[in-house]
Amino acid sequence: MTALEKAAPKLTAKTRAGGCAAKLSPKILDRALKNLPRWENENVLIGYDTADDAGIYKIAPDLALVQTVDFFTPVVDDPYTFGAIAAANAVSDVYAMGGRAISALSILGWPAGEDEDVLGKIMAGGADKLKESGVSVLGGHSINDPEVKFGYAVTGLIHPDRVKSNAGAKEGDVLLLTKKIGTGVISSALKKGIAKQEHVEGAMQSMLTLNRAAAEAMDGLDVHGVTDVTGFGLLGHAREMALASNVTLEIAANDVRFLDGALEYARAGALSGGLGNNRDFVASCVEGASEVDDLLYDPQTSGGLLIALPEAAADAYMKKMPAAYRLGRVTARGTKPLKIV
Repeated sequence: MTALEKAAPKLTAKTRAGGCAAKLSPKILDRALKNLPRWENENVLIGYDTADDAGIYKIAPDLALVQTVDFFTPVVDDPYTFGAIAAANAVSDVYAMGGRAISALSILGWPAGEDEDVLGKIMAGGADKLKESGVSVLGGHSINDPEVKFGYAVTGLIHPDRVKSNAGAKEGDVLLLTKKIGTGVISSALKKGIAKQEHVEGAMQSMLTLNRAAAEAMDGLDVHGVTDVTGFGLLGHAREMALASNVTLEIAANDVRFLDGALEYARAGALSGGLGNNRDFVASCVEGASEVDDLLYDPQTSGGLLIALPEAAADAYMKKMPAAYRLGRVTARGTKPLKIV
């Protein structure tokens, strides 16, 4: 019996948007962040200015904290699996910075009166996935909320000289992605009741896969830029890397790999509001178009790492990580930060 067959409560039916598709519109977020006051602190190695995956705070000459937070609404119906996906997604930001995650605090929104057994399974799924990551859950905070929300604030450690950021991509670099695209449209298809079980199972396996091995495979290689692809979609996170690095990322649409069923559901109109928000914010930064544009804006939950590195390093990386694939290159800054070819 599969996880889907055991899932009695239809968690996704109780949400307006599932997983990272529930993120606030990047346009609204961008406007709000522009108005925040800035002040200098020499220990803040990476803050929110470049929209990186996590913050880096130096606490000693050879040690820095990696800090991030991520939580969202259910993206699948099985509560245990939802909790595990939420944990894998939250800890991914630490991996994207090259760090080692060590501890987490849970964040929970739960409707009073709902089945407490379901709640227990959500939290157990998260705890087990964090145990797999080597992360200790130290506590957390909960509120009474009509819509289920779950995730973690995660802390990691890193040497200040070994930080990976989204700001280092260089002209001539190869672009690699470590997971296929399509979790957003498959989740939307699940909510609409048109998703095939095997497609949902495939998306779940992708979302449950930690980015730890993908991050560890970067060790010893000349990696210039990294980000994980989550709620703002492939093009949204590529835009952040391009702007932070002052380059243009050229994406070969035909080289992007999609989860089984993703193209089918996109063509059937299983597009989330988050996808529309991403397109609304990012499209003006994109030169060119393709037949798979919807999926390039699709919000991903627990997506893969987008990595910019030289040709030789890319070959070495793919030998370590066979699931990784090429999907473009980095060029000098052109008319726009992104180009679809």
